[in-house]
Order: sequence, then structure tokens, then C-alpha cells
Amino acid sequence: MPAPARDPRAVVLTAGRRTPVGTAGHSLAAVDVVGLAAPVLAAVATAVAPAGRGVDEVLLGNCLGPGGDVARVSALAAGLGAEVPGVTVDRQCGSGLEAIRLAAALVRAGDADLVLAGGVESASTAPWRFWPPDRTAAGPTAMDPAHRYTRAPFAPPGFADPDMGMAADDLAAARGIDRDRQDAYAARSHARTVAAVRDGVFDAELVPVAGVRRDDRPRPGLDETRLARLRPAFPARTDGVRPTATAGNSCGISDGAAAVAVTTAAVARASGSPYLEVMGGAVAAADPALPGAVPALAVRRLLDRHGLTVDDVDAVELTEAFASVVLAAVDELAIDPDRVCTEGGAIGLGHPWGASGALLVLRLLSRLGRADVRPGAHGVAVCAIGGGQAVALLVRAGGR
Repeated sequence: MPAPARDPRAVVLTAGRRTPVGTAGHSLAAVDVVGLAAPVLAAVATAVAPAGRGVDEVLLGNCLGPGGDVARVSALAAGLGAEVPGVTVDRQCGSGLEAIRLAAALVRAGDADLVLAGGVESASTAPWRFWPPDRTAAGPTAMDPAHRYTRAPFAPPGFADPDMGMAADDLAAARGIDRDRQDAYAARSHARTVAAVRDGVFDAELVPVAGVRRDDRPRPGLDETRLARLRPAFPARTDGVRPTATAGNSCGISDGAAAVAVTTAAVARASGSPYLEVMGGAVAAADPALPGAVPALAVRRLLDRHGLTVDDVDAVELTEAFASVVLAAVDELAIDPDRVCTEGGAIGLGHPWGASGALLVLRLLSRLGRADVRPGAHGVAVCAIGGGQAVALLVRAGGR
């Protein structure tokens, strides 16, 4: 495999930073989305400051924040300057990765030289949302009261619109992925996340927020025996599907932010930071009933565009919303499991929805940015998305 081209206009990712990931309602419960995102943006900007290039724009993914263009507000709060615009992206659980994909397109087109991109979510401070009163349901003068809803629809009437947990159970049943196998994968994820914490793998990327310096969720000792004792997390079914997703083999609902600098190779080299070259991205969509089945489709589409096969990919990062989602992709693509989420994932760390895609990119920066990784090694990040979508990004090891 040839080494990456030294094209100074090549689009690259560098200077990845993140907050600790807080379990919803715990260490970061009092910090809103701007309070999470701004310190991360400031840290990324500082990391690339030696290049002497100003930030052109900020793109942030977010799902359930307060509105008001979180990216712009966060850019101002980060001290990037009133002249730096921002735009907020919503592709649900893929929002952070989508923001990075769009930022890469801006740089590739020559419309920007340095974009800060990633995502943020504060499940703890997400506003309550209400449908307005129905003025027609009870006659011309009466009305049904406003009522709260916990998520917007993933699909319109006439399509399946399951909650993600129920969809994960459906996927496991459809693909024959039993509870034991899910727990075995989850035990691996918990163990690898704990090992990464122990070995200091996350230290360089962490930005303390509100005095919090460590992730909440990683817990040692969550082996298969302990995971097997947990009850299913989602309701009993009447359609014959046996629930198998639990609090242990699924992600945690979380707070956090992550971002990278999306720029040219010339800027990255001038800043002195390791970088990954962006080869391209892809999105895919299929049946909203089984969103966890779509990542394989997006990865296959992405690799086909670049004349690659799964065997050419050295590192795969897939949002571990549920063990069944990862295992379905591993099975369909025939991926070597030893290449998947080797530093842990959302099962062990948590899943701050809008930020999780950016967290995958930080893991690729960690895994492919080491000195012992051959130039040209490929990595893929991919997210399953409610409503039957997936987004994927292909990168390769660059250098300094």
C-alpha cells in the first residue's frame, strides 16, 4: 500500500480533544452544551495555533440541545472571535461524524483552510419538549392539553419508528445474535475501556470541565458473569422477540463534547500535530425498523468508492450503542474483531449522542497516530442512526 501523498492541500484531521464523558445526571449534570463544547473548541484552537492560521468556521453536531445554533454560541464562548461563524448539524447519533464529514468537504473544495468540527450533547440539561395543544381534537372551543415527548420521530406515520433499544433487540433476533454473545462483546468493551484509562491512552485528549478530569462510566470487573445477571433494559415483547439488550451490553446515556481540527496537510504540519488524511465519506439509508443494520451498507459503499476491501482496513471504530449493532456489522462485513474498537467504545465509555461520532475519530487518531503504525494504514469510523441511516468516514495514517 503506498504511503499518503504529500499534497499540501490534502484534507486532514488533527488535534483531537474531548471532555470527560459524564453519565447523565452525574459529574457533568450541571454543565450545558455550550459549557461542554467551548473548552474543547478552545483547546483544539490552541493546539493548531502554531500554524498561524485563523479558524474559518465551526461545525458541531447536536441532537437535543436548546437550539439557538449551538456551534456559533460555543465558538463565541470559546473566545475564537466574533468573526468566526458556526453551524449546528443534526444527523442524530451520527451528528458529530457528519459535522466532520461536512467540514472535510469545505476544506477539500477550497472554501476553508481550518474548520473546527465535532459534536456535543448534554443529556442532563436537554430541555423538555412539548407538542402544543391540539385545537381540533375536542371540538371548536376545547383543546387537548400540551404533552411532553422525549424524542422527535425518526420516521413519519406509515413507517416503523422503534426506539433504539427495541430496534437493537429486533436486530439481534433477526441476525441470530444471542444474549451470551452480546455480553461477551460488552465484557471486552468494558475491559478495554478500563485498560485504556489505566494506560493513559485518553490523557492527551482530555480537557477538564467544571473540575471533572475523568470519565464517569468505566468500571473494572464487568465480566461476562456479572453482565449475565442484568435484566433486559427494554420492555417485554408480545411479538415473540426476546429482549437481550441490557444496561451492561448497551451504551450509557451521557454528557460530553469532542472536536478535531479539519484542515490541510500544510497547516497540520506547521502546527506539529499528528494527523490523519481524510479519504472520503459516505452515507446510507435503509429500513427504519432496523437502523443497526445500516452501518455495513455505509462501510461497503465507502470502501467500494475507493477500491478497497475490508481486509485493507486496519482500524474500525463503530459507535457501540448496543453490542448487537457492532456484532451485526462485524458479521455482515466479515471484519476481523481484533480491528474493532480496540481502545473500548460507547459500551464502556458512554454515548453522548451528538458527540459520539467525533469520539470515534479521536479513537482513530489515537490508534493510527502512533509512531509504530505504517504510513497509509486505513481506518473507518461509522455510526448507526435512528430512522435507518448510517454515516461513515475513511481515513489513513498521515504523519507530522
